[in-house]
Amino acid sequence: MNYRPLGRTGLKVSSLSFGASSLGAVFHAVDEAEAIRAVHTALDLGINYFDVAPAYGGTRSETVLGKALKGIPRDRYYLSTKVGKYTNPEKYGDDTLDYSRACIHRSIGESAARLGTDYFDIIHIHDIEYQERRHAEWALTEGFAAVAELKREGRIGAVSFGIYPMDLWHRIFQTLPIDAALIHNHYCLHDTRLLELLPLARARGIGLINASPFGMGLLTDRGPADWHPATPAQRAVFQRAAAYCTSRGTTIARLAMQFSSQHPEIPTTLFSSSNPDSVRRNVAWAAEPCDPALVQAVQALLAPLANRDWF
Repeated sequence: MNYRPLGRTGLKVSSLSFGASSLGAVFHAVDEAEAIRAVHTALDLGINYFDVAPAYGGTRSETVLGKALKGIPRDRYYLSTKVGKYTNPEKYGDDTLDYSRACIHRSIGESAARLGTDYFDIIHIHDIEYQERRHAEWALTEGFAAVAELKREGRIGAVSFGIYPMDLWHRIFQTLPIDAALIHNHYCLHDTRLLELLPLARARGIGLINASPFGMGLLTDRGPADWHPATPAQRAVFQRAAAYCTSRGTTIARLAMQFSSQHPEIPTTLFSSSNPDSVRRNVAWAAEPCDPALVQAVQALLAPLANRDWF
């Protein structure tokens, strides 16, 4: 495992990092004991950055990750969670967005209790674009100020956002003194718009966390979940790319992980899994050299859908 500075945060993160959304059965049913083994496998393989959120599985992801990290020396890992978005545990997708100072301070305390810590290395302000951006300005003002206050108090180490839209990312990079940025689905085989942010990230020392190397399932043989907005015709484009990879003796998921995790200016790429074997497989894939000719051929097949927004 390679380790790289995360901007000017002072953190030296593993080139692969662990997203804990899967631990909360967000994508499918999860065996808790196996999920805990997945976390321990990640630690054993050298992964030292773990990210979670209270919204994942209605706090279940935080609870399971807390159990997995219990007894692990705190200096063996960096930990982040998120604030502002909270999901009903009985109905995934039934979201409450609250970026008030009171809610954020309460949320940090509750997450800390579930995760067994009194300090977070990073806090991400979560999904401010949801609900047609009705709460975005609230998040960018009171929400940001509340998290910055937690940093001044020494309760957290770095302030970040975890969102999707590129126009909001450009605005945040240009106007707010963030320390890090969790950017998902914008540095993968069919979308490389994260690169637009590199000059400002470099100039301001913003640590980039690249999430979703598999493009929400588009870059897998199985394909995305039913809720994904891609049409049948669009899904077929990705299926053709997957078939091409198979014909070349590999899989599109393998190529996707190699491509997303090997840019020299992106410190870490975050994936999620509740399966120890999957963790081992992803770490092995990321250590393999990426075939630039195959990347070029696959990107040509995906060109009709390149840099497309999937809301």
